[in-house]
Amino acid sequence: MTILDYGSGNLRSAQRALARAGADVTVTPDLAAAEAADGLVVPGVGAYAACMAGIDAVGAAPVITSRVAAGRPVLGICVGMQILFSYGEEHGVVTKGIGLVPGGVVRLEADVVPHMGWNTVTPPAGSLLFDGAAPDTRFYFVHSYAARPEPALAEAGVAVTTARHGGDFVAAVEVGSLCATQFHPEKSGDAGARLLANWVRSL
Repeated sequence: MTILDYGSGNLRSAQRALARAGADVTVTPDLAAAEAADGLVVPGVGAYAACMAGIDAVGAAPVITSRVAAGRPVLGICVGMQILFSYGEEHGVVTKGIGLVPGGVVRLEADVVPHMGWNTVTPPAGSLLFDGAAPDTRFYFVHSYAARPEPALAEAGVAVTTARHGGDFVAAVEVGSLCATQFHPEKSGDAGARLLANWVRSL
């Protein structure tokens, strides 16, 4: 398994968490390795535009897109999930995303932003990622922006997990070989470890 190093993300913590979940993990910017890996993890922290600039700088978008088109597993984490959407809007500036998931990422509408801490989620029936998770399971979030649940997601066959902070937002998506979480599974204790183990077993 490969974690894509494009200059953004909690690379080492994600590597350690995936290793504990049973994966043989390599962290690399090498696109050939990213293409060949059984599973590819796309991390991301910070600003949407900065993460997309990093993806563009290493030329990773075509590799991510081709993997998903070929049914090969990809897991996005935090901003690594956000950039899979069509666009992100920060401070009035719209940045084009990779476009594998319809819709956009916008600022949370809540009294307290960023949304930082533990929160429960509502996964869809039959979720691969959340298999075995109790309804009150909490995951760790740190973000000010998120995608909103929209009809276009269902129309595209995307299984959406939601959470609530101010209003409902997209906490995770699953479609074909693509999975992604807005929260940080590598910082979510036993719940995150279970989720990562579910994904690793699916490879």
